[in-house]
Amino acid sequence: MATQSNQENFLGGFAKILSEQWQVDLLLKARDTEEGAAISAHKLVMAARSEVFKKMLEFDKFKASDGKIETVTLSELNKEELEALVEFIYNNRSVLSVKEKKHVQALYIAADKYEIPHLRDLCRKELISSLNSSNAFNILELSFIPFDKAMNDSAAIFIVRNLGTICNSVEFKVFAGKNPDLSVEIIKVYMTHRWNGQYVY
Repeated sequence: MATQSNQENFLGGFAKILSEQWQVDLLLKARDTEEGAAISAHKLVMAARSEVFKKMLEFDKFKASDGKIETVTLSELNKEELEALVEFIYNNRSVLSVKEKKHVQALYIAADKYEIPHLRDLCRKELISSLNSSNAFNILELSFIPFDKAMNDSAAIFIVRNLGTICNSVEFKVFAGKNPDLSVEIIKVYMTHRWNGQYVY
C-alpha cells in the first residue's frame, strides 16, 4: 500500500483538517443548500485564500468568541459548485480537478468575486483550452465580467475562424439575441477576413 510522502502530507494539511472537521468555525451555504446541510469550513483558511473572505470575516459579528458558528451564504453558487470551490481552497493544486473542471465557469466567476487569483488563472487556462462550438459564445460573454483580455481574444478568434460553421447554431442565435451589437461586429470581422483571403474554406 502506498504511503504519502512528507511533502504530500504537508500540502494536504488543510484538506486533512477539513475532512476531520477539526475545530471548524464557519458554515458555508449555497443558494440551494437544504436546511442543516451547510459545508463546514475554517475562518482562517478562507481568509488566507481570499481577500474578500478576509475582509468579510473581520466584521464584529464574525469575531464573536461565544462559540457560535456563523453562516455565510454564497448565493451565486449551487451546492455542487460551492463544494468544488471549497475543495479547491483546501487543496494545494497547480491544475483543476475533474470536479472543478465540471464547474469551471461558475468557479471563474467566484474566483473573481472572492479575489482568488490562482483559481481564476487556472479557470481561464481551462476555459481557453476547452473552447469549442458549443461553449465559445458563453466564454466570450464570461470574458466581459470583468474584462479578461486573454480569454476575450481567444474566444473571439475562435468564433471568427469558425463562424461559417456555427452561425446557424442555437448558441449563436441566443448570443445574438442578447448581444446584437457585438454579433454585428463579429460578422463584420468575419466578412473582412474572409474577403481578404485570410481564411480558407
